[in-house]
Amino acid sequence: MTKANNPQIITLGTAGGPRWWRYQGQGVRAGISTAFVIGDAVYLIDCGYGAGRQLVEAGYSLDNVVGIFLTHLHSDHIADLAAIAMFSTFEITESERDPIVLIGPGDRGVLPTVSPHARVAPRPISEQSPTPGTAETLTRLVEANATDLNERILDSLRPSPLDMFQAEDIVLPEGLGFEPNTNPAPKMSPFVVYEDSRVRVSAILVEHPPMAPAFGYRFDTDEGSAVISGDTAFTTNMITLAQGADLLLHEAIDLEWLTAKFPDPTSPRARAIRSHHERSHTSIADAVAIAEAAEVRQLALHHLVPGTSGPSLKSQLDSVTQLSPLVPDDLEVLPLGPSA
Repeated sequence: MTKANNPQIITLGTAGGPRWWRYQGQGVRAGISTAFVIGDAVYLIDCGYGAGRQLVEAGYSLDNVVGIFLTHLHSDHIADLAAIAMFSTFEITESERDPIVLIGPGDRGVLPTVSPHARVAPRPISEQSPTPGTAETLTRLVEANATDLNERILDSLRPSPLDMFQAEDIVLPEGLGFEPNTNPAPKMSPFVVYEDSRVRVSAILVEHPPMAPAFGYRFDTDEGSAVISGDTAFTTNMITLAQGADLLLHEAIDLEWLTAKFPDPTSPRARAIRSHHERSHTSIADAVAIAEAAEVRQLALHHLVPGTSGPSLKSQLDSVTQLSPLVPDDLEVLPLGPSA
């Protein structure tokens, strides 16, 4: 594969949700992961299942990866982070390179409230540290593999993954009024979380209750710009972040599937699941409304829920707006800038 100097997006994986979808004869979509590529430099956004392998299928390796940006810490967005960390000791061959920057949400600080549909309050995991941020999550994933890693470090003289990554929690600007349970996405301006000679990365809080903090990211270069929503309900913060961008990659849930799957949920679990999807994700119509209000050049829908919904979403888009939204498959290349 030819590596272009102009920025481009590669949709490494386009399925959302912490599960392996039953594909009923359709092509398998990998877990949510996106590559922003400029020249030979790769910036990963999220690490859903299969992200590392999809990076290789796209013609790149961890040697190319400069930074990883996590929109939030749901399992379907970090399922392959452990594999990437473990395999980095073999896959990264450039011994003199800088560590991969890993940037994502900080510690939530407080547990989410218990669902009103619960009959008995569930017991949380890891009560001493139940809401770790990005840096602590990486450390705990690596430490869980200590048996393997200590053998390779001591016997084979491999480097520690903790030396291969520079993990950083995003620090929110002061005075926002952010509160994870009651005000997870206050109206705000984007703020820069990373910058190098190729790209400037800005973040904004999005609304994905009960997960908080959750972020959308904007990647700006001299040649083009791309915005990735992460998981979110409709929020004006996304309009602010995406203003005038060349490409908006926005999550989308198939509401026709949701209402068919849970037409009249009777169990507490089914009611809680449907309630979560309705308040925490974006319909096709709302994704289109965000793109139109932000005056983006192109809208693409990903993080598809269910992961089998590509054909269904495409059929629902037949009569939608002048934007002609895309529903890309895995490993599609979406160029940015004037030549796109």
